[in-house]
Amino acid sequence: MGLRVLFLPKVVRFAAAAAAGLLVLASVSCGSDESPGDALASTSGSFPITIEHEFGATTITEKPERVVTLGVTDADAVIALGTIPIGNTGFVFYENGLGPWTEDEVGDADLTRIASDSQPNLEQIAELAPDLILGISAGFDEAVYDKLDAIAPTVARPAGTAAYTVDRAVATETIATALGEAERGMELNRQTQELLESTRANHPEFAERTGVVVLASDVQYSAFLPGDARGQFLTSLGFSVPEAITEHDTGDSFYVPVSAENVAMLDADAILYLSDDEDVDVVAENPLFGTLEAGRKDAIVTTSLDERGAISYNSVLSIPYAIDSVVPRLAGS
Repeated sequence: MGLRVLFLPKVVRFAAAAAAGLLVLASVSCGSDESPGDALASTSGSFPITIEHEFGATTITEKPERVVTLGVTDADAVIALGTIPIGNTGFVFYENGLGPWTEDEVGDADLTRIASDSQPNLEQIAELAPDLILGISAGFDEAVYDKLDAIAPTVARPAGTAAYTVDRAVATETIATALGEAERGMELNRQTQELLESTRANHPEFAERTGVVVLASDVQYSAFLPGDARGQFLTSLGFSVPEAITEHDTGDSFYVPVSAENVAMLDADAILYLSDDEDVDVVAENPLFGTLEAGRKDAIVTTSLDERGAISYNSVLSIPYAIDSVVPRLAGS
C-alpha cells in the first residue's frame, strides 16, 4: 500500500488528476513503524494537492479549515497537527469519539459527533459545511464515498488496503499532506518511531515473544491482525502475532474471528485482552484460556477502558499514553 501525492498546476478533479503536467510525485511505503519518507518534506503548505486513494483521486485546492474526520482514528492526527475537527467519529466507548490524550489540545472546543464511519449521516455532514472530509481509517464504500465527495473533497484509504488496516505512519502523513502540513506529519512520525524504538530497546524480550490482541463479543473473540491498529500496537513493541492467526489473513479484514471453543488459536506468550475493566477474570469467564501458554504463565494482560482506547486508536497522540500504562504490565507478565 502507499500514498501518492500529486501536485498540479491548476485545479483538477478525479479523471484529470492523472493527466500530464504533474510537478511532483512522491511514494510512501507503509511498512509497519517505518517513516513514510522525506520526499514529502518539500510539499508542506503547497496547494493544490491531489491525493490518490482507494476510490480515485481527490484535489484539495487550498488549506482546509473546516475538517470532518470519518476515520475512527483520523481525528487524533488532525488534532496533533493543530486543527480541531468540526465533526468526527471515533470508537463507541468515548461519548465524543475522542480519548483523554486529546484533552489538552481540544479543551472546550465545540465538537460534533458523527455516529458512523461506514454509513454516516450525510445531512449532518453537509450542515457542517466542511472543506475537507477524511476517511483514512473508515469503512465506507465507493457509493458512500461518491456522496461524501459531492459535499466536500474526500480522501479515503490508500488503494489496495482493506478498511481499518492503514499503517499509522501512512495515515498520519496522508492526513498531514491533505492539511498542508506534510513536514509536521513526518516529524510526528519520527517522534513516535523514536519512542517505540526506545521502548523496544528497554524491552528486548518482546522481540522473542508472540502476542495477540483479543476482544470478546457476545458470540466470539476477535484476534486482531498486524494491519489493524490494535495489532499494530503490539507488533510495534516487538511482539510477533502467532501463525495460527496470521495464516487466516485474507487481506479483506482486520481481524480473525475465533469461537469460544476454539481459543487454542490464541495460544501465545502474551495475550492483550481488551476490556473496560482491568480486573476482569478472563479464565473464570472461559476456562479454556487457562490452558493457553499465556494463561499458564499469568501473561493475560487485561485493560482499563482508557488503555483499551489508547491501544485501539494507536495514534501519534495515544501511543505515549498506551506505552506508559500498558508496557509495564506486559513486561511483568
